[in-house]
Amino acid sequence: MAGEKASLFRADHVGSLLRPRELLRARERRERNEITDAELGAVEDSCIRDVVKMQEDIGLQAVTDGEYRRKLWNVDFVRKFDGVLVKEGLAEEAGKSFQGGDANLQRSPTRFEVVGKLKRVRQHEVENFKFTRSVTNVTAKLSIPSPSVLHFRGGRGGVSQDAYPEMAAFFTDLARVYREEIHALGAAGCTYLQIDDTNLAYLCDPKMREGAKKIGENPDLLPSLYANLINECIKDRPANMAVCTHLCRGNFASAWVAEGGYDPVAEVLFNELKVDGYFLEFDSPRAGNFAPLRYLPKGKRIMLGLVTTKTGQLENADDLKRRIDEAAKIVPLDQLGVAPQCGFSSTVLGNKLTMDEQIAKLKLVVDVARDVWGRV
Repeated sequence: MAGEKASLFRADHVGSLLRPRELLRARERRERNEITDAELGAVEDSCIRDVVKMQEDIGLQAVTDGEYRRKLWNVDFVRKFDGVLVKEGLAEEAGKSFQGGDANLQRSPTRFEVVGKLKRVRQHEVENFKFTRSVTNVTAKLSIPSPSVLHFRGGRGGVSQDAYPEMAAFFTDLARVYREEIHALGAAGCTYLQIDDTNLAYLCDPKMREGAKKIGENPDLLPSLYANLINECIKDRPANMAVCTHLCRGNFASAWVAEGGYDPVAEVLFNELKVDGYFLEFDSPRAGNFAPLRYLPKGKRIMLGLVTTKTGQLENADDLKRRIDEAAKIVPLDQLGVAPQCGFSSTVLGNKLTMDEQIAKLKLVVDVARDVWGRV
């Protein structure tokens, strides 16, 4: 794979996978101080070996560690920066409760506050990536949260005035600490990086846009602000490192947060954000239609998130192919791929489906890709 960008795969998935019971029990025991960090790490290693093999056996050409070393998709990464304080969601943040699943969930998203100068004083995912790479014969992919998570939920009010009297300095430091981690990942051999940015999708929802206004932000300006921020994070990445962005509207125990098509952000998303591809949610009417894809320039890939991770019901392969044909009327087929719309387990709780149902969905993605493009 040297020199070939991994974003050219036709079948892929977002990253997180359902945690096995063995891993959940070990994490609970660690929280009760019944086992050590090393003992938990040994269980994580074993479970990651198994989940990597599962992905390889299905036929995926890019595999992840399932995010098995994380509790939440964003918190475990962001809290490692000096200057970041993690808090439970507050009423004034730019968000709302999760909905869907068995019932509405009154859980506000976690909030991050920047309380001091941002510094990268430890590795975030480098050693984790090295382990995943060591146990696979295909491409090891890593997903990390977008830097925008340190701004969208609090805005100016979530950034210390003492540490950053001017927001420009905050964004400069934020890009720098991300860039340092990305450089280290590149040195460790990472050729496929995914940046998860829910906030760009949230800005497609009128209610979320109003939430941004309430914390003093202009939702019309945020897409370009976040595109420029991510561009600064990845601008010096290795030439063989593919970078994709995943957008979704929330994912917690089969529930979601936002609704709305990509129209408000599409032009900026596809033309200002300098990534190689996009994982986009298209599994339900909440995500709108394919029309915003018309802004996609040549040379970029869209991974159509047609398979839902919210339920265990398996999609019909012919239905997926028809939807791919529909998208191909707007974007050339050669610029498309297929994937689930989100992760299966953005938190340790996981979505409401079984391991077997998860595997069936991943296999469906691979089978459809082979039928449509002749390869994975």
